[in-house]
Amino acid sequence: MDSKSDGGPASLTSEELAAIEDEDVLNKMLDSSVDFEERRMIRAVLRDLLKKKREKREQERVSRQQDLKHQGLSKGGPTGGAMGRVSMNQQPSINKPTVQLSPSTSTPSNRTAGSKASPTVPSAQKCLPTAAPNAKNVKQMLLDWCRAKTEPYEGVDIQNFSSSWKDGIAFCALVHRFFPDAFEYSILNPNKPKENFQLAFSTAERLAGCPTLLDADDLVRMKEPDWKCVYTYIQEFYRCLVEKGLVKTKKRP
Repeated sequence: MDSKSDGGPASLTSEELAAIEDEDVLNKMLDSSVDFEERRMIRAVLRDLLKKKREKREQERVSRQQDLKHQGLSKGGPTGGAMGRVSMNQQPSINKPTVQLSPSTSTPSNRTAGSKASPTVPSAQKCLPTAAPNAKNVKQMLLDWCRAKTEPYEGVDIQNFSSSWKDGIAFCALVHRFFPDAFEYSILNPNKPKENFQLAFSTAERLAGCPTLLDADDLVRMKEPDWKCVYTYIQEFYRCLVEKGLVKTKKRP
């Protein structure tokens, strides 16, 4: 490799480049290359490498889910499975009372129908516990989607809609995932958040038609971005991707 470094990547064939599986090595080669064709070849290899990593992690995730499923099914006999379901259903306290009140209190339910209809049912309806889980589920689904799409990217660790986005790198990674030829992700600097925000938002607007709902100057002034603003922007970006056919799904976060 040292003997070919003077000549740069031009001395390597596409097959030899494809054999390199070290992302850091490819990034260094990309930084040192000045020829357009060389850079195109290296970027293509980098994209394939990221795709392989993403597919491998997806396979591992599916495998983990299957293992957990098998473990849940093998927890003892019928009684063990039934107990497992009961313990799981005890947390969403809305489903368990409604299911248990009708069969377990057959005679008393007739007697207390009047009293139960006035104090108990309205109080349960006032809490509206089903609305909050739905909103939380949508938010979590969108967060999981962002995490899955940016997982192969170095320097990105999305755990929330606030601090995980403060340097702009996560925005750039998410946009780059769908538009890999728009800019070079490897040269981004996390210490330049304003430039990262501007790059991500302008690219998303130009290629996805996503309106720039966030202002880079405002985000830089904040200690951490407002999660509601980030969440709203990601929802809009997702919607634009769906309309362009870049995301194939029936459910929209």
